[in-house]
Amino acid sequence: MKKNQIILAIILIFFSVSLALLNRATSKETLQVNASTLSNKKIGWGIKKNDNHEQPDVGAQNKQLLDQYSGLCLGNKEEKVVYLTFDQGYEAGYTNQILDALKENQVPATFFITGHYINTASDIVQRMIDEGHIVGNHTVNHKSMPEIGDKELEEEIMKLHQTMYEKYGYEMKYLRPPKGEFSERTLSICKNLGYKNVMWSFAYVDWNEDSQPNESEAKQTILNNLHNGEIILLHATSKTNANILDSVLKEIKAQGYEIKSLDEFK
Repeated sequence: MKKNQIILAIILIFFSVSLALLNRATSKETLQVNASTLSNKKIGWGIKKNDNHEQPDVGAQNKQLLDQYSGLCLGNKEEKVVYLTFDQGYEAGYTNQILDALKENQVPATFFITGHYINTASDIVQRMIDEGHIVGNHTVNHKSMPEIGDKELEEEIMKLHQTMYEKYGYEMKYLRPPKGEFSERTLSICKNLGYKNVMWSFAYVDWNEDSQPNESEAKQTILNNLHNGEIILLHATSKTNANILDSVLKEIKAQGYEIKSLDEFK
């Protein structure tokens, strides 16, 4: 009887492993088939600022497509909640100051990083994780996703994902498309890889290190465009953003908004 039980157990293990391998192969094949049949028309994300605290027009068709593949761009219109995100291709020397302001104001944020960033600023990535922030995927090399093939796109996403897991035991799940460019094909691939694309409903010209915006004007621009369900995009390479962030966060709260993590998005 004992011998029969051992044989049965071996059969069950073999069956389970075979089924898992089959499911993995089928999932991979499905991803490739789906990607090959979907539109790869490049969509560049753009919004029209209102300066009136109303949700901006992000484009009905683009939002519908994003929603279809579990992407995020605008939260609940009825709740005074905003979500703070930073794009981070490289370290310009301001992130620790930004993290200090977030810690001082007890505000969560999401940092979308590249392969270059994780390789050159691993201590700051560790601080992001330790202080409860989300670290998101901005791909290894910041290439426009619609311009590369399925295999290369998967590598751009999953090599960074794997590096984050190996170095920090951290599982990424949010992705910001480089340059704000995507297509239905890339949305489908990202979703099949377990990722949610995160766009934004506010951004301003803050990324040029050689031409930083006036601090007073930048602060006013951010505050004038506050709206319910807002996903704020700032660049952590901006000295202006680092200098005004503490006062901006205090004013956002003073205006009755709550700043939440993307994990609480609705």
